[in-house]
Order: sequence, then C-alpha cells, then structure tokens
Amino acid sequence: KLFAKREYLERRVVLPGGVLHYRFVRARRRTIGIVVHRGQVEARAPRHIALAEVEAFIREKERWIAKRLAESTPEPPPFRWAEGQALPVLGRAALLSASPGEGAVRLTHDRLMLPLAEFARWRDLTIEWLRATAFDLFRERIRHYAASLGVREPSLGLSNAQTRWGSCCRARGEAGRVLLSWRLVHLPPHLTDYVVAHELAHLRELNHSPRFWAIVAHLFPEYLSARRELNRLGRTLPRL
Repeated sequence: KLFAKREYLERRVVLPGGVLHYRFVRARRRTIGIVVHRGQVEARAPRHIALAEVEAFIREKERWIAKRLAESTPEPPPFRWAEGQALPVLGRAALLSASPGEGAVRLTHDRLMLPLAEFARWRDLTIEWLRATAFDLFRERIRHYAASLGVREPSLGLSNAQTRWGSCCRARGEAGRVLLSWRLVHLPPHLTDYVVAHELAHLRELNHSPRFWAIVAHLFPEYLSARRELNRLGRTLPRL
C-alpha cells in the first residue's frame, strides 16, 4: 500500500536543486526504494543499510524524483460537509442541499438532497448512499460485459481502496468474484465501464499479456484513453 501506516522519520537532504523533505521508513525489503505519492516522498530501506547510503541513493535519483513530484497531485483537503459544497457524483458536481422534508439521500439534477434533521450524519448517510449507488451501477455493468464476453456473471464486492480500482479472482469451475472500489461512483460512468471490462477480461486471461489486452480492446475499444483519464481524475477524488 502507498504510504501505509508505519513508523517513519521526517528527514531532509540537500540536493543540487534544493532541499528535499522526505519520510524515511525501515522496511522488510532487500534494496532501497523510493515512492512519490500525493506530493510526498518516502524512502524505504532494510535495517542493514545506513542513512548515508539512502541519501546517496536519493541524490542519484534527484531528476526522477523531481519529475514524479511535478506529475504528482497533492492530497486534497478533507471534504467539508456543508450546504452548497460540490460533491462529484457520476462525473458531475452535485451540490449538497439541506431539505426539511427529506428522510433519505436523493440525487435530483445537480443537487444531492440531504435530510436537514440528520445534519450530524450527513457524511455517513452520503457514503452509505454512494456505496449503494455504486453497487447497483457496478452490478448492471458487470452483467452487461459478462454477456458480451460470454462468461458467467461473477459475484460483486465493494472495496474502500483509493488507488486500486478493482481486482478479479476465480477458482476452477466457479464464476469468479470481482471487487471494485466504490469510489469509482465519483467518476464518469464510462470509466467504470473500463474498469469492469478490465477485470472481467481476467476471467479469460489471469495476466496482462497481449491476449489479455486484446480482450479488453474488444470489450472497451477506448481503453487507452480511459486509462489515462482514470489516472488523471483518480488523483482528484474528495477525501470524505
């Protein structure tokens, strides 16, 4: 997992291009590794490697780190639960709107109607609604692409992942199981189609071989542009 919860040191190293602040983590690995995510740099190394060696490695990778930082999007601030705030739903901005007469969350045009009497629970109610909306959408798209591929419809589960959009597993003789991040419901529906097509293609090919990508292209011809769009928009999702 990227930047998983673990003990780390906040450090800095002077590079020709300026001072770099980074996190240092001792990890079970054989070599030094560097991860750039959300505008932060993390260096990981086994216990037997000295800090001086780690920072020498960082100096060697300065240009690579600078490029990744330029491409990285800082983590957005936590979402503010207040009337008028815009929440992305199916690729469109929905404004939170308090309604005295509402008993549940409801999407109407460009507004997400929320019960005024339940203001303290807006976050929980909205996430519950988003997950239910995602499940219904995902199940329908899985049914569609399973029919296109000529396979049995796999079971569906929701994950809370923020960077891994989906996964697929199957055992011999079984229809398989697809796990999708409910956060896809924030994004335009065609990106859900791409992820579903990608995961269902694994029911035919449990790899990323040319044969696998040929199946994806058959199911979703625009997969290359969708993959780029997913990588770009996925970094902008709200922190609920």
